[in-house]
Amino acid sequence: MPVLETQRLLVRPMTMDDLLPMHAAMNAGFGEDPLEERREWLEWTVRNYVALARLWQPPYGERAVVLKDTGEFVGAVGFAQAVGPYQRLPAFRKHGEPDDTFMQPEFGLFWVTSPAHQRKGYAAEAAQALVDYGFSSMNLRRIVATTEFDNEGSQAVMRKLGMTLEHNPTPGDPPWFQVVGVLYNPAVKG
Repeated sequence: MPVLETQRLLVRPMTMDDLLPMHAAMNAGFGEDPLEERREWLEWTVRNYVALARLWQPPYGERAVVLKDTGEFVGAVGFAQAVGPYQRLPAFRKHGEPDDTFMQPEFGLFWVTSPAHQRKGYAAEAAQALVDYGFSSMNLRRIVATTEFDNEGSQAVMRKLGMTLEHNPTPGDPPWFQVVGVLYNPAVKG
């Protein structure tokens, strides 16, 4: 995936120089992890860019979100394979999928913003760049995002992206699958 540019941001591959700001952002958003574990994850992420490209696989993994003017790290956004019981949700069944509880992979969208940069629209701006790339360059059918009932910030980003928000009829199963945002490629017909 090329470096993506928005009005205020660049979405670029992570480097090992992003370790400390990414560690702080992830710890604020998802709970404390030791720095060494985050370092191992970042090394894996950086290596995966090349490995996935060599295998002709989608550009899964997080990308750094930095201010275009200063290069300051503000967060991350990325694609992930999101496996869940999506047919439980009406947005999936209206396109012909059966109503069952089988787990299936979907193309997931992820974001995290450093606390000092939250509520400035950066998450939605960076996520929109990935959505646009996913639909126009990768020809994805749909993109999903998941969160908890109480994560109003992520739900607000989903709404800004134009996602339809669905509530899991069996909350807590799995726990990250409480609210699912669904966005179809505009080329998909009814």
